[in-house]
Amino acid sequence: MVFSSVSFLFYFFPAFLVVYFLVPGGARNLVLFAASLLFYSWGEGAYVVVLLGYLAFNYACGLLIDLLEGGPRKAALAIGLAANLSGLVCFKYVVLVAGLVPAGSLPDHLPAGISFYTFHSISYLVDVYRRSATAERNVLSLAVYLAMFPQLIAGPIIRFKDICGEIRRRDHGWERAYSGSRQLLAGLAQKVLIADNVGPIADAAFNADPASLTAGFAWLGVIAYTFQLYFDFAGYSNMAIGMGRIMGLSYPVNFDLPYCSKSITEFWRRWHISLSTWFRDYLYIPLGGNRVSRSRTFINLLTVFVLCGLWHGAAFSFVVWGLYHGAFLILERTRFGAALESRPPALRHAYALLVVTIGWVFFRAPTLAGAIDYLRSMFCLGGACTPYVPMELLELTPWHALWLLVAAGLSTPLRGLFGAALSLRGAGPEAGATASWSRTAGSAALLVLSAMALAGGTYNAFLYFRF
Repeated sequence: MVFSSVSFLFYFFPAFLVVYFLVPGGARNLVLFAASLLFYSWGEGAYVVVLLGYLAFNYACGLLIDLLEGGPRKAALAIGLAANLSGLVCFKYVVLVAGLVPAGSLPDHLPAGISFYTFHSISYLVDVYRRSATAERNVLSLAVYLAMFPQLIAGPIIRFKDICGEIRRRDHGWERAYSGSRQLLAGLAQKVLIADNVGPIADAAFNADPASLTAGFAWLGVIAYTFQLYFDFAGYSNMAIGMGRIMGLSYPVNFDLPYCSKSITEFWRRWHISLSTWFRDYLYIPLGGNRVSRSRTFINLLTVFVLCGLWHGAAFSFVVWGLYHGAFLILERTRFGAALESRPPALRHAYALLVVTIGWVFFRAPTLAGAIDYLRSMFCLGGACTPYVPMELLELTPWHALWLLVAAGLSTPLRGLFGAALSLRGAGPEAGATASWSRTAGSAALLVLSAMALAGGTYNAFLYFRF
């Protein structure tokens, strides 16, 4: 079950809210946990046992870490981290490396969301060890933290220490429900109106034979994918944040107009913020961050981004993508970065967008060899620039082109032409919390248009489910 489906939007979620708000406040965590298990088992079946196993282990490990001191305390943390990472490795990497699961069928053989609830578990244990969080004695509270359905499958990644107070006791009110509903509908529109309408352009280009694809259509395909991925994942994040707010839970902002960045360094402060800050706090800083020598800092950056690439998928293309971004982050810490700062903003925007767009080829292409072939087509290298246009591209309508322009206008510096109010930034629940007729009408229009798109379209899961 996915958020952008009729079964979730018009049956599961409304039924959940009715039960959730009818039961006494003390029982709401139980309702949320039960609904989360139903939501997860709906599509994952027996894999719900894996989720429950993570819950039981980390509950016990957190209590043990909290009780111990000195060396035994550090050993308990090491065992906890090793066990959590072993589960992720076994499901996501070892099976693939052994050749037991074809790469193309990987999403059907992985427990959905395992990358996310593994990172939640690790941050919980580390924070208990650092004493920045207290080990949770109430197993239901920890169960809600790890399994609550809005963020279970694809984040955002939430720290237990930041949300434990609201899990134990939270406030509900009209303004929270109203602003949460608006953010939920904005995220739904991002997904089904924008991402799903620019996606066919990317699919047509990437599914064609790259050796005979024209440079123009190769660029069109990766530009379409650039917008598809952003609006797909930002849409999911906004829906999750909105649903959490309706339930009295505050989830962190996950996107802050990343395609308006003027450097790759800035891009990673704006893209998938909860993931980049997780790597910063639990890997980069413990490795020494930038407090060590210049060469060691560069090694730390490359290490973080190689692991960030591997977190997204067990393929060499993701490793190359991580190295690619790490290399530009290192480059921006040299004289190149200082020179870049002195250039006009338009040139810096163009640089960041170009680097990011080229990098997405490694995300979308099925293999590393496929990504290299696609890049050859983009840059007309090695004779890979023949006047071939995929029939799928020729069958696309002006409607797809229109949504591609809308995507550019809402997510890049061009958004100034549309007005900042249309940016669908989803920058926080405080924006637009007060009800007004115009806001309500706008949200209602998004709901109607999205429902029409869902009724007339085909099933299209969120892209980040495969990561």
